[in-house]
Amino acid sequence: MAQTIVDRRDVDFVLHEQLGVDTLSKHEKFADFNRKTIDLIVSEARNFAIKEMAPASKIGDEEGCRFENGKVSVPGAFQRVWELFAEGEWIAPTDDPESGGQGMPHTVALAARNYFHGANFPFMMIVLLSHGAGKLVEKFGTDLQKKLFLKKMYGGEWGGSMMLTEAEAGSDVGALTTTAVKNEDGTYSISGSKLFITAGDQDLTDNIIHPVLARIEGAPAGTAGISLFLAPKIWVNDDGSLGEPNDIVCTGIEEKMGIHGSPTCSMTLGGKGQCRGMLLGEANKGMRAMFVMMNEARLDVGMQGVACASASYLNALNYARERVQGRSLDAKSKDAPGVPIINHPDVRRMLMNMKVYSEAGRSLLFFIGHCEDLCRVSDDPEEQARLQQLIGVLIPIAKGYITDRAFDVCSLGVQVYGGYGYTREYPQEQYLRDLKITHIYEGSNGIQSMDLVGRKLAMDKGAGYDHMLDQIRKTVADAKAISALAPLADDLAATLEKLKATADSIRSLAMSEKMLDAYCHSYAFMNATGDAVMAWMLLWRAAVAAQKLEKGGKKKDKAFYEGQIAGARFFIRTLLPKAHGEMAAIQKADGVAMEIADEAFGGK
Repeated sequence: MAQTIVDRRDVDFVLHEQLGVDTLSKHEKFADFNRKTIDLIVSEARNFAIKEMAPASKIGDEEGCRFENGKVSVPGAFQRVWELFAEGEWIAPTDDPESGGQGMPHTVALAARNYFHGANFPFMMIVLLSHGAGKLVEKFGTDLQKKLFLKKMYGGEWGGSMMLTEAEAGSDVGALTTTAVKNEDGTYSISGSKLFITAGDQDLTDNIIHPVLARIEGAPAGTAGISLFLAPKIWVNDDGSLGEPNDIVCTGIEEKMGIHGSPTCSMTLGGKGQCRGMLLGEANKGMRAMFVMMNEARLDVGMQGVACASASYLNALNYARERVQGRSLDAKSKDAPGVPIINHPDVRRMLMNMKVYSEAGRSLLFFIGHCEDLCRVSDDPEEQARLQQLIGVLIPIAKGYITDRAFDVCSLGVQVYGGYGYTREYPQEQYLRDLKITHIYEGSNGIQSMDLVGRKLAMDKGAGYDHMLDQIRKTVADAKAISALAPLADDLAATLEKLKATADSIRSLAMSEKMLDAYCHSYAFMNATGDAVMAWMLLWRAAVAAQKLEKGGKKKDKAFYEGQIAGARFFIRTLLPKAHGEMAAIQKADGVAMEIADEAFGGK
């Protein structure tokens, strides 16, 4: 059966052959997650995604969300999906069972979410916001707050959101104007407006628990004075019973380019009465707490990109194998029959691009999840610190670079179909529309590049970045020992040396009086780094595949393994050279983008 969301063989390859995730079962924390259990989890996720979630995606896109009489309704098909999703305990798969989770490894949960996002990304946005809000309660809540909220949020009885963005603040969160005034009973009266709030209102759950960023009266300006509060849609009494509705009002929903099934709300707090909230964590430490949610969200945004790209690729691949159009270019006769378009060179070029970015992206995200798992089972503080350092450097790539390339893949997915790809008869155009938002939220991709240069590259004189390069060099060394891969390993090794020099150059520029020029080139630096990371993942895959081919094994796997070697060869020989041009431009550090006068942009 042709696969149209995620290639199960590839998922198994990354989990078991590239990462060896089932070895985590040697540790007490993950003792229950042997290979058989992991495979059952992935199979269950795949079946649910295909049978229940995917059919609701097109319905959700066409029906959209409705705002009537101050209330939001999500697409009707989402109701059953939410009930089954909650029943299957998929909302909090990696969290402590005592809190309502399943305690599974992050890597395995990412494999499940690969299917879920590919099947119905707009629905999953509501899930992720609910889980992220619950995670804040788990990390920073009092014992009473955890008792009141956690199991109901992780169990899907109650939902959640993230009330961060304001019209005049946007990405400059420190400029927010929402205020909090302490009441005599220890709660706070919150007043302000928020916009672009995913799942700010919906009709899937009985209650919605809103984490809200606000400034307590008299607190310092900027991010240093921001606190985090919990403001339930319906107040929750200390005994767990529901009280009166809180003054949290949805004033409208956005009409968007994509993700029509996900409600994007404008919200007013305390506009007509009193919006009560309770402090979550310490006063004036709200941004530190919120980043716990945002870093998790950025990895999930990367998975949204990989999932959409993977589904678009598989659809395009199936179509290219079936669609007969035109003779082969090397046909000897004008009367030669038409061939499936997969035989045409430009179609094969597009499919190769789609293949390598989808597969390398999956490997990277699963690898980051695996690093998280290794942190959880390690009792060595130094090893934990190194792993977190590596994760920190890779997150901007996972969110920024991956979603950019995923959009390219989905664009090619439309192109392979030709005119049909531009119609709603096929799913390709929806993947492209839905995916665009991943470039913007959870810190736009330009901000991800600034984070890479301004924070991750600057920390400890770039020690985390150097650690990443060392990890890539280990894969290069392993590949050099395999004769078929040695030339590819040499090419990547040369790229790494240039990348190291480029990193040193842009870091120095960022610390100079021309720091703005550095940030003008930070996006190109993120791209060059991302290219090297993709090459790393693909060469790693190829090394595993080459070893499997050398040992023989199942005949049915031969083509798959050969495809891994071909993918690494294609990327390193055809796409990676572009990074050298970007690195040359970065090292020249031309400052024209900052030097040009505003008037010289034209438009007047």
